[in-house]
Amino acid sequence: MSIETGLKSVAIAVAPNGGRKTKLEHPNLPLTATELAETAVRCKEAGAAMIHVHVRKNDGSHLLDADAYRKAMSAIRSRVGDDLVVQITSEALGVYTPAEQIAVVKETCPEAVSLALRELVPDASFEAAFADLLAWMAREGVLPQIILYDPSEAVVLADMQTRGLIPWRTISVLFVLGRYTAEQTSQPTDLLPFLATGIPRFEHWSVCAFGRHEAACVSAGALFGGNVRVGFENNTRLPNGAAASGNEDLVIAVSQTVQSLNYKLESGVDLRQRLIKLAS
Repeated sequence: MSIETGLKSVAIAVAPNGGRKTKLEHPNLPLTATELAETAVRCKEAGAAMIHVHVRKNDGSHLLDADAYRKAMSAIRSRVGDDLVVQITSEALGVYTPAEQIAVVKETCPEAVSLALRELVPDASFEAAFADLLAWMAREGVLPQIILYDPSEAVVLADMQTRGLIPWRTISVLFVLGRYTAEQTSQPTDLLPFLATGIPRFEHWSVCAFGRHEAACVSAGALFGGNVRVGFENNTRLPNGAAASGNEDLVIAVSQTVQSLNYKLESGVDLRQRLIKLAS
């Protein structure tokens, strides 16, 4: 809820590239630091409050590297200042171990980072290292977002919170509707299992989805009280099925929808303040 206006508020994050797609799939997929910075400007103007950043090797493949992250973050900040929350990914994509994922987060020390629970805690033996990372993030002021691919993972995360392994009062999560598979098309009903009776609730949650119904899926999430993430990482199509010319088109489509429902769009400053408050 926006205190100033009394309207409900929604934050839009943009995930402009991911770790899989190439320019063969879309020529305007941003891969370099300069391209990410230019995308950040356009998406901020379209209504985004956060940018979710992946970096790549010279051959275009997935990379976790502190120097590459610092270069991308610097380029983005040079163009948008503090007007966007800049979140890096720790995603493994089957390439990096949990220890390597943790190491790059600590070496980069970003403003914000997304952490896939199933990657970093594949079984209970990894809990201690994950808890240590979260404690370090709390000390350093790094803002967390836990990625959940299945409602059962929400149960695991809530149990970790109960056992004192989460160093914050609450933690931001992202519900992923679907999987990284060819022609995956998420549907708004895919959100319902995450909101079912008996599944833990989180004070700050967001939704992302795959395919041309992305806007419908995340708009449904907003109506249920969540925030949204769109972008070429998961989808390059507009709601009508036409190809988006850039990530900003996907941000515009969702921003127009949520504002037409009398929701206020959060700025990057708004979102940062809200996330800092959650982490206090």
